[in-house]
Amino acid sequence: MIKLIASDIDGTLLPYGQRELNPRLFPLVERLRERGVLFCPASGRQYHSLRRLFAPIAGHIAFLCENGAILYGPGQEDTAPILSRTPMPRDEALALAEDMLRTPLPGHVVITASNMSYLLRGSSFLEPFQLHTGNRVTLVDTFSQIDEPILKVSVYGDEGPDLWQAALAPRWEGRFQMAKAGAGWLDFTLSDKGSGLRQLCAALGVAPEETVAFGDNYNDVSMLEFAGTAYLMEDSDPALKERFPLHCSSVEDTLEDLLSTL
Repeated sequence: MIKLIASDIDGTLLPYGQRELNPRLFPLVERLRERGVLFCPASGRQYHSLRRLFAPIAGHIAFLCENGAILYGPGQEDTAPILSRTPMPRDEALALAEDMLRTPLPGHVVITASNMSYLLRGSSFLEPFQLHTGNRVTLVDTFSQIDEPILKVSVYGDEGPDLWQAALAPRWEGRFQMAKAGAGWLDFTLSDKGSGLRQLCAALGVAPEETVAFGDNYNDVSMLEFAGTAYLMEDSDPALKERFPLHCSSVEDTLEDLLSTL
């Protein structure tokens, strides 16, 4: 019996280049809820940004945010329960951000806390960042001024994340989880989507075999491996398609099929 469905956003529910979800999704999620199945977007995005994206149903779903670093249960934005939070060691997180700032590559450093993103004051990235993500943002003179637990340290590479990954991996890959998160982004956390889904299941009393997950990229692998049933998007890397034999071209179509079995 399915009790929980988790889905990646960018490249899975939301085709790259689009900013709005298919409105067909929302009544499908409501029908699933009526049959005892909870839906949960799983993303590197901020909670506030995800709630805006899922506004018609935001009070009725769970949220796996910041690559699993913080999980929220259903409810209103200011009162929904935090089911799990995995902060980074503060000194190491700040050292990673400083390392990024010193790296001679074109890019922009962002630090994320529970429901707030932090950029350095005067950053030229503020307007495009807010336009693309819809995140809550606070400007600081130095990242050491952040006075809450740090969940994620990210860099947006103007030329993509690969050069940044090559530069930072030798020093940081073994200390944090490192994930490419959509076009341009390289994220560092202590969590990943798999650990986030595992913690969500523990909080809700759901067994792995009672979960379904959708994804399209390598940062979804841990979540897909944990779920009882895993669907990979049809246009994913062929190497991933060999690892996950169930494929779909539309999450909405697959949800319709799942509903017919409940």
